[in-house]
Amino acid sequence: MQYRYMGTTGLKISKLGFGTMSFGGDADEKTSEQLFGRLRERGVNFFDCADVYQKGVSEKILGKLIRPCRDQVVISSKAYFPMGDGPNDRGSSRYHIVRAVEGSLRRLKTDRIDVYFIHRFDEKTAIADVLRSLDDLVRQGKILYPGLSNFAAWQVQKAIGTAESYGFIPPAVIQPMYNLAKRQAEVEILPMAEANGIGVVPYSPLGGGLLSGKYGLTERPSNGRLVANDMYRTRYGEEDYYRLAEDFRTLAGEWGYHPVSLAIAWVASHPAVTAPLIGARSLEQLEPALAAADIDLNQEQREIISALAPTPPPATDRTEEGTEHNFGER
Repeated sequence: MQYRYMGTTGLKISKLGFGTMSFGGDADEKTSEQLFGRLRERGVNFFDCADVYQKGVSEKILGKLIRPCRDQVVISSKAYFPMGDGPNDRGSSRYHIVRAVEGSLRRLKTDRIDVYFIHRFDEKTAIADVLRSLDDLVRQGKILYPGLSNFAAWQVQKAIGTAESYGFIPPAVIQPMYNLAKRQAEVEILPMAEANGIGVVPYSPLGGGLLSGKYGLTERPSNGRLVANDMYRTRYGEEDYYRLAEDFRTLAGEWGYHPVSLAIAWVASHPAVTAPLIGARSLEQLEPALAAADIDLNQEQREIISALAPTPPPATDRTEEGTEHNFGER
């Protein structure tokens, strides 16, 4: 297993991280233990969680599993989404975040959370107050590195600028969605992270299973997120996504790779990416994802894969800038 620095923190995490949303859900406690053991055997040291995953059950299971190796793993959790029916049981107010961290610490049975993400941008809470809460938690030793998940580039940059202005500890890592079907992160999020020296641990490298090899223009499995989950059906409902899935599966076969392995390796090959987050509900499902750690794509291979999907337009929408029809370079 290769290990990469998480931005400029000096912290090294494995080339692949594991998202534990399946713990206590699609993977029962025994299966979760088997998955964790196999991941540790392969050298994975970064495990991502959130309080909302299975309403805290995922954290409880992860907490049991890390007990014998707590100082050899890096764990993350998140807060924002509702954990109850009360008016303050969601969001990133100081009131909610402090309670959320304390709840996660209890469930994880640990004295600190290594990386703590705000799970979503909160339009109702001043970013300075969010950062003050995270800064206080770092200084109290309850969290080590603040992170931001599902933030737009301008929102992350605003957080960085606010942290600098107030003298708060800035965000060290971000967690955007990124895969071959959803490439919007390439436009501003990933360049922004590179420019600021921020770690990037993207989720959903398989597009909710779209790029797993099971989907095509005329093929749909009987179960899976894209079948059973309204959110994922909405996210990947357009026919063009299934055409991409079919073309990608064909290319993976021609190159001799499992589509799961190649899809994750493509995400990992972006220079701004620290570690894609893989997931699994069984050991059988885990193996091709782990195999991505052994694939190092060169630039030509990355470009061939990238050509299967539309390149998102630049932030200015001046698409001519990528052609010869422009004013030239400075």
